[in-house]
Amino acid sequence: MNYILFIGLIAGILTTISLLPQIIKTLKLKETRDISLLWCITIFTGIFLWVIYGFLIKDVPLIVANSVSLILVSIVLFLKLKFG
Repeated sequence: MNYILFIGLIAGILTTISLLPQIIKTLKLKETRDISLLWCITIFTGIFLWVIYGFLIKDVPLIVANSVSLILVSIVLFLKLKFG
């Protein structure tokens, strides 16, 4: 594996798992008052566009990391709308 691919994979893993603590906290507390709806919508849109970009340039690490991130941020957005 070349170092550029390795850096991309590590970056994708770190940015993706960064959403997990928020999801866990929200599920435990059933409270989303501290989460901005505008942030949720903006980050969802940005990650969605990264997925499209990844497909356009055929970059597997970009597609995989952002697809998982999109799922996780969708969960945060759903929880925000449910508990918000």
